[in-house]
Amino acid sequence: MASTPLSILAISGSLRHSSFNSAALKIAQEMAADSAAFTFADLSNIPLYNQDQRDKAVPDPVQKLSVQVLAADAILFSTPEYNYSVSGVLKNAIDWLSRLDPQPFADKPVAVMSASMSAFGGARAQYDLRRILIYLNAHFVNKPEVMISFAHKKFDGDGKLADNDTREHIGRLVTALCEWTQRLQRK
Repeated sequence: MASTPLSILAISGSLRHSSFNSAALKIAQEMAADSAAFTFADLSNIPLYNQDQRDKAVPDPVQKLSVQVLAADAILFSTPEYNYSVSGVLKNAIDWLSRLDPQPFADKPVAVMSASMSAFGGARAQYDLRRILIYLNAHFVNKPEVMISFAHKKFDGDGKLADNDTREHIGRLVTALCEWTQRLQRK
C-alpha cells in the first residue's frame, strides 16, 4: 500500500436513512484502515436532469459532486437494485456528470458493490452500472464481486454488519481497488 492514503469517493445509490448500501460503504471505510481516506458523496440535492437547466448553469450540487469525483483517486459505488437496474437517484447523478467537461469518470479507477434484500444481492444493478460507466471510460476492478444478498438479515437497524464473511469480502474489494488505483497511477 502507498504511504499516503488514497482518496476514495464513496457513492451510495440509496437516499434511505438506514440504507444497506450506505452501511456497506461505511464498512468499506473501516476495512480500508490507513490505506484510504473516504469521502461520502451526497446525491440528495441533485435535481432531475434537464438539458434546459444544464444550458443555463450546472446546479451547485452537481458541480460539487463533479469536483469530488475529479479530486478522488478512486470511486467506490454501492447500489441497490430497483427493477433490475440502478436506482433513479444514482442514474440521475451519473447523467448529470456525463454532460460535463472534463468528463469526471474518464480514466477513473472504480469498484462497485451492491446490497439487496433479494437472493441476487443487486447483481443486475451492478452489471447495469458497469455498462453505464464503461461508456464513460471508467476503469473497473473486476474481482472480487461483492453482492450482498438478503441484506436485511445481515445488517441490523443501526447499519451494523453481523456477517463476518461479508465484511471480509468488502475488505478484499477495497484492497483490490487500492491496488488497482496504484497500478493505474504508475502508468
